[in-house]
Amino acid sequence: MAPDLLLWDCDGVLVDSERTGPRVLAESLAAAGLPMTPEEVSLRFKGGSLQAALAHAEERLGRSLPPDFLERHRERSHAAFRAEVRAIPGVVEALDRIGLPDCVASGGSLEKMRLTLGVAGLLPRFEGRLFSSYEIGSWKPDPGLFLHAARTLGVPPARCLVVEDSVPGVRAAVAAGMAVLGFADLTPEEDLAAAGARTFRRMEDLPALVRGGAARP
Repeated sequence: MAPDLLLWDCDGVLVDSERTGPRVLAESLAAAGLPMTPEEVSLRFKGGSLQAALAHAEERLGRSLPPDFLERHRERSHAAFRAEVRAIPGVVEALDRIGLPDCVASGGSLEKMRLTLGVAGLLPRFEGRLFSSYEIGSWKPDPGLFLHAARTLGVPPARCLVVEDSVPGVRAAVAAGMAVLGFADLTPEEDLAAAGARTFRRMEDLPALVRGGAARP
């Protein structure tokens, strides 16, 4: 049985920002005196909050980041997103084929979601159904964001299906009592499966999984 509501993560699932974001954060941290590779940034911070990443950086530096760090980092990242972000290959066709009620539930800010989805041409599909961790102060793997989105849209968690690409996101969906599909693009398939996702590698395969109910693994 197909779900009543499909909850999409944003970065790495709808838009291909998961390469741009870690690279720009690595550049910003290096400018502040903490060299990290984009791969290190992605491995350590993927799926978490920017605040947690900055707290980790300050702990390693043994001092506070510059007062204007966040403002400058957002300027860099937004410029990079405008220049580089595209829709994940195959996701437009998947959205057209699935045709179920859906929303976006992301740890990113509403400003960032509207920017990246807008650049990718996907914003009109989700207008009015964007949910951000910043709205409620809850970041994955806490289930609060998914539960908030489902409650707002009037759908029981057991009738929801989440599409995620990070381990914290998968854990949040499982904790919310929702079935979850793990897009194994940049995160190893075995890690997503171990967290509780049924995995897939191509967006072309997603509509059949969703329509089939995407039973828990």
